Amino acid sequence: MKLCVVGYGAMGRIVCELAKEELAYPVSLECEFKTLEETDKCFDCIIDFSHPSNLDMIVSFAKKYHKPVVFATTGFTEKDRLKIQDLAKSVPVLLSANFSLGVILLNRLVKQITPILKDGYDIEIVEAHHHNKVDSPSGTANMLLSTVMAATEYHPEYGRQGNGIRHPKEVGMHSIRGGSIVGEHEVLYCGLDEVISLKHQAQSKRIFAVGAIKAAHFLINQPVGFYDMEDVLFGKEK
Repeated sequence: MKLCVVGYGAMGRIVCELAKEELAYPVSLECEFKTLEETDKCFDCIIDFSHPSNLDMIVSFAKKYHKPVVFATTGFTEKDRLKIQDLAKSVPVLLSANFSLGVILLNRLVKQITPILKDGYDIEIVEAHHHNKVDSPSGTANMLLSTVMAATEYHPEYGRQGNGIRHPKEVGMHSIRGGSIVGEHEVLYCGLDEVISLKHQAQSKRIFAVGAIKAAHFLINQPVGFYDMEDVLFGKEK
């Protein structure tokens, strides 16, 4: 397998470093190839760790040359997501809010235990990242929220201010920004006299690169369609 990595920022560099033997080349304004069309097209899968502004280029190229795409970029709008879903009608596409294998397992655990605990426990989600992170809450926190909401139909409450009493059918969402925190996510189930905590802490960004490469290995063997990291770990649900 040969990979083309779009984006040569911090994450793009790590992917290139880890995928040395499988790397065809990176595509970025800082590199020899500025666009996908400038390449020799001799690769099997695209890993996008760049910026949403590159989406149209990637979609157009992938459709034209039938290249699978792993989207690891964050900050996509709802309109962008519709474009990605449309691309999945032509080529295999994988999109995930987080490529840490541990986070995907965390999300699976949240999916399993929330229906069991929802009636007797208050649910809170807390995430922490470095002070340069742009989006808040994080994409991963929103993924966990979606999983909780699918099992409960509760509504999110973003932070708290004032003296209002907590509504029993809400999910608290809290964001911390500081220093060089790579990423921490915790889902708290708070009951009477006990608290159950599911927590994941990222120690470095390498875990996201490892997951993206694993996703690419998975994707090149799949038929046309839309996939996520749960499919990589647990198989596509029918």
